[in-house]
Amino acid sequence: MTNLPVIVGFGGINPAGRSSGHHSYRRMIFDSLTPQQKIETQAALAALTGRLCKKNGQWLNAQGKAIELNPYLESISSELLAGTLIRKLENNLFDPQKIHFHSRANLLPANGKGLEFEIARKHLPTPIPSGWNVSDKLDDENKVKIFAQDNFDVLFDRFDKTSVNSAGQLPSGFDPSALYQSRNHPRTLQMTVYGASDAINSLGIDWEIIQQYVSPDQIGVYAGSAMGQLDYNGFGGLLQARILGKKVTAKQMPLGYAEMPGNFVNAYVLGNLGSNGSNVAACATFLYNLRHAVRDIQSGSHRVVVVGASEAPIFPESIDGFVTMNALADDASLRKLDNLAIEEEVDYRRACRPFSNNCGFTLGESAQYVILFDDELALELGANILGAVNEVFVSADGHKKSITSPGLGNYISMAKATAATENIIGNEALRSRTYVQSHGTGTPQNRKTESHILSKVAQTFNIDKWPITAIKSYVGHSVSTSAGDQMAATLGVFSNGVIPGILTIDSIADDVSQNNLDFLQAHRDIGIKNIDATIINSKGFGGNNASASILSPRVTEKMIEQRHGSKVLSEYKKRNEEIIEATNHYDRSTTEGENNVIYKFDHNVKGGESIKMNKDSISIDNLEKEISLQVNNNYHDMCD
Repeated sequence: MTNLPVIVGFGGINPAGRSSGHHSYRRMIFDSLTPQQKIETQAALAALTGRLCKKNGQWLNAQGKAIELNPYLESISSELLAGTLIRKLENNLFDPQKIHFHSRANLLPANGKGLEFEIARKHLPTPIPSGWNVSDKLDDENKVKIFAQDNFDVLFDRFDKTSVNSAGQLPSGFDPSALYQSRNHPRTLQMTVYGASDAINSLGIDWEIIQQYVSPDQIGVYAGSAMGQLDYNGFGGLLQARILGKKVTAKQMPLGYAEMPGNFVNAYVLGNLGSNGSNVAACATFLYNLRHAVRDIQSGSHRVVVVGASEAPIFPESIDGFVTMNALADDASLRKLDNLAIEEEVDYRRACRPFSNNCGFTLGESAQYVILFDDELALELGANILGAVNEVFVSADGHKKSITSPGLGNYISMAKATAATENIIGNEALRSRTYVQSHGTGTPQNRKTESHILSKVAQTFNIDKWPITAIKSYVGHSVSTSAGDQMAATLGVFSNGVIPGILTIDSIADDVSQNNLDFLQAHRDIGIKNIDATIINSKGFGGNNASASILSPRVTEKMIEQRHGSKVLSEYKKRNEEIIEATNHYDRSTTEGENNVIYKFDHNVKGGESIKMNKDSISIDNLEKEISLQVNNNYHDMCD
């Protein structure tokens, strides 16, 4: 019997807001919400960005003044909404109008008199350049005087404007570093702490209770980033230090590694002793990690797995790199696309235009985490059943000319994910009650290649007018986390029944394959009973292709009832009532401005003295469940 990986919790942060409670998803479909849902979504955003909190039963604004909730939200609604999704770059991370560069120059002695200057003694070049006369500075032993008779090269500071002014930035006013003792953590890791905390809190089950049911070695964490931590507190600072005349810190090296998001979850959020790691696969990283988790749950080796990714790619060096590749939607290209004069403002909100006439993708920052239980544990603990991961398929591209160009792999992964979905729900449901969360980057190459893949798969499985959406049009491309953004939106569709449309486009480009496909240019309200599954598609540089079959809660519960019986399901639903209330309580408390971030630095640190070991098991102080050493010999038929 194969265990079913059930999605029991999720959380995170992206340009649309907090993921748990479906708030980030609701921001995307804001115009389709009920009045009450709009209030809840705006309140969540206001609390997230420090504009709102509730104390002693009274709502307070940022200045601590008592306010009436609804009128206050109405007064700041435009500001709140404008500070989300893809928009013009703000200056909280760097000043887009004043980006630091170094330029080379050759200094020439004037009129044969040479050049005279002072320099710190420790900064003297080795060897001393020819033509330099060095003398002590009498009033400062740490400096020397230089008289140079020959010309020589120098680097000098200059500042310039960025050519790209749009990005999917976290909501204006939200600062993850202010929520805990961030200790010079790179932004990706700050977002990890918040996103993983949000997911864990959304469970409605204390982690200590889970540990009473599950052995430590049956818990896994698979999370990472594609680019590593490239801001100053990570690898970026490590590599820049010499040219900036600064010292490398002891933290920049370890905190820069791509696997650090998962390590942070282990060390500072959960205290995990089980499996850990990161499958780095460029823009498909989240799904590659999800595949690892699914295999663990299916095999029975693990009962609980946390899966995620975090990425903070909005910094000048990253922008420069992608611009040089002609991959980003820069201002000049957007102006050309919209026939705007040089003095006219670009519509930054519409920078990302999947499957339409477009000019490149738009970077976004995001941290997304999901929690999987096996079906038996989900029933036993009364966990929320938000859906299930049927399967995740990955494929390489084969031989290729350019490492960044797409190949054949995604045809295979998409076809397999579609076939796996059909296996569960049948062909009729596949044709009428599924849709695709496309990769949909907004580049000319993606619109052509991915649409051809989707069209070919739809034709093969006799799907007519297969609904296609692309949420990067809302939040940008968060690289490793992009499929995590798609997952959060998918769970929102399961809950609300509305598929977000691609609202940034006016038409479909001529080179887009449209046979058997329906690219949604408006929100589509299909109802929660008319969605059985979603296929999430993800593609990454280098030939990293992944496609996942995600089952709706309704289908998941039907499968669980088939395996465990209606009586067991009925008993589960009674246990689940308490969990629902706990989940709702967390959502309310966060919306009321309570800081629920989990950060356990130097908490319950154990040494070797806390372990007791024999040939049968390992026990650890304060952990109820033992770790079995009765390891199966999978090769007994090959042994004497």
